[in-house]
Amino acid sequence: MRPHFGPVRDCFHDLFSTGRETGAGLAVWYDGRPVVDLVAGVGRPGRQWAPDTLVNVYSVGKPVAALCLLALVDRGRLDLDDPVADHWPGFRAPATVRQVLSHTAGLPAFPVPRPAGAVADWDLLCADLAAAEPQWEPGTVAGEHAWTYGHLVGELVRRVDGRPVGRFLADEIAGPWRLDLAFGLGAADQRRCAELSYADPGWPARALGEPGSLRARALGNPAGGLDLAVLNSPLWRGAEVPAVNLHGTAAALARLYAGLLAGGVLDGVRLFGPDLVAEATRTQYDGPDLVLDRRACWTLGMQREPDGSWGMGGIGGSSAWADPERGYTFAYATARLADHDRVDDLVEALHSCL
Repeated sequence: MRPHFGPVRDCFHDLFSTGRETGAGLAVWYDGRPVVDLVAGVGRPGRQWAPDTLVNVYSVGKPVAALCLLALVDRGRLDLDDPVADHWPGFRAPATVRQVLSHTAGLPAFPVPRPAGAVADWDLLCADLAAAEPQWEPGTVAGEHAWTYGHLVGELVRRVDGRPVGRFLADEIAGPWRLDLAFGLGAADQRRCAELSYADPGWPARALGEPGSLRARALGNPAGGLDLAVLNSPLWRGAEVPAVNLHGTAAALARLYAGLLAGGVLDGVRLFGPDLVAEATRTQYDGPDLVLDRRACWTLGMQREPDGSWGMGGIGGSSAWADPERGYTFAYATARLADHDRVDDLVEALHSCL
């Protein structure tokens, strides 16, 4: 790590000494180069967090899924303003590819209650979505498609390309850019996974919100998305649930965003054209979000902040984004699910170094 970024290192280690963190990774690129790459704590009982420890980063995976579909847009295989039904016969909602990517398609929750085991049944959940009536007229308002996003985006990838989204990610993005990121882990990679835990046993109930609310339906179906017995199981780690179960490292996420910040090229390997990156990070919707219950500014897969930065945070504390104005990318990957104040403190320390 570069000495200039000592305050970031100190803040990171303070999280552990004060008991606010138990296991995590932190990575920062600045001016096109890696400047911070730290890991600490315990990944799972009896095993220290290592540079190759994988962790479920929840919604931080949504932009990664979006990039798989955007790669196909960049290659001319489909257009952002195509109706979804043009590529997915039988898809009922009159939504476009752009509306799916920007959380305005009107399908923020799976319409049929499903048990935890349904996370492994891709075809079942996609059939539920294809038959669903939208909750609002597509394009008129946003509501984070908390679970459904990955199946909507991933099924479009499969229909257009023929490969499942996890295979597409491995072949077309993670492989060429050397990123330790995946949807659906094999047995060997599952042995590298950190065990998720809660800082507060009451946190899952607070995260779901009021029973019966749109937020609760968006986050709570299929069952098990906030149940540690499910989240730490081979079923969950082996399934492809691209909206919420990307497994990866902070170093890989910061590296991914560095490639995007450079206009789609990393180590001489171009995966995206600069025009596509500009469109993908441009504001598509800015207004009330019916699931988040606050104002949100959505790009094609990410959130955009007032300072011009773009990226995504995951429920529980993981986060990854790029700040074009200051010239850095940042990623934090944690196994201790709690609120986002840890990230806030780390970013404050980072900004003090710039």
